[in-house]
Amino acid sequence: MYEQISRNKWKSAGLVLFFVAFIFLLTWFFQYLTGWGTGGLVLAAVISFGMAFVGYYTSDKIVLAISRARPVTQDEFPHLYNVVDGLAIAAGLPKPRCYVIEDSAPNAFATGRNPQNAVICVTTGLLDKLNRVELEGVVAHEMSHIKNYDVRLQTMVVVMAGIVALLSDWMLRSFLWGGGRRRGGIGRSRSGGSGGGGAQGVIIVVGLVLAALSPLIAQLVRLAVSRKREFLADASAAMLTRYPPGLASALRKISGDREPLEAANKATAHLYIVNPLKNVKGSFNKLFSTHPPIEERIAALEKM
Repeated sequence: MYEQISRNKWKSAGLVLFFVAFIFLLTWFFQYLTGWGTGGLVLAAVISFGMAFVGYYTSDKIVLAISRARPVTQDEFPHLYNVVDGLAIAAGLPKPRCYVIEDSAPNAFATGRNPQNAVICVTTGLLDKLNRVELEGVVAHEMSHIKNYDVRLQTMVVVMAGIVALLSDWMLRSFLWGGGRRRGGIGRSRSGGSGGGGAQGVIIVVGLVLAALSPLIAQLVRLAVSRKREFLADASAAMLTRYPPGLASALRKISGDREPLEAANKATAHLYIVNPLKNVKGSFNKLFSTHPPIEERIAALEKM
């Protein structure tokens, strides 16, 4: 458990550092191609932070509304309240609010910008189809997302992805509109000699290729971070419950259930403990999935 937690934290940190380095590289090309200096980066950051700020403080309300979730009382689902109470104490967190989705498909998610505003939401199908230790494993997984501040990390990654998308778009538009470097810089280099012009031409081509591919690269990094946080939440859940087979059994039941979760959509699918839309097959498709393959998650739990 300790090895899994440490490994996934380091991998998450490495992906974020790569993302930051990638933004600096893209910014250098952006400055070279457009001649905007650091103003473009500042403007892109302000726009991305503004959009993320609104989402950060309203995402829990939006997600619960989209999912048609409702708050529940302890009298209605006492076993859910008991599990959440016990695991919140074990995790050293304030008790999250409990919500349910009236749907027979088993699944669950957590939302909220910090532990003080956290929500754990489960479907009625999850409460009906899982036993006590399996339910504890699922709730511990969601509690771990809260404890690890995964909503905050994902918001930061979304901001960085937004910066990359804006810089990429502006670079391509600047080139198409005949921006500063393309119009003035190459002309000067041609008059000064072929060596400088050739080098500048290579830089421009590399910059444009990077601009075209950077939104895809940013998306792949964002999804990779999401997958690492799922592994981390699994390992942290095993630490909380001290019983990895409980969560492994729950993952088998949830992934094996064929009932569709009607409340889920592409905007919210990444929040759930198991992707409610489809199981991703193949190495290439896994790159574009927010969740690691269930088989890999269960194998990691079994090694504990």
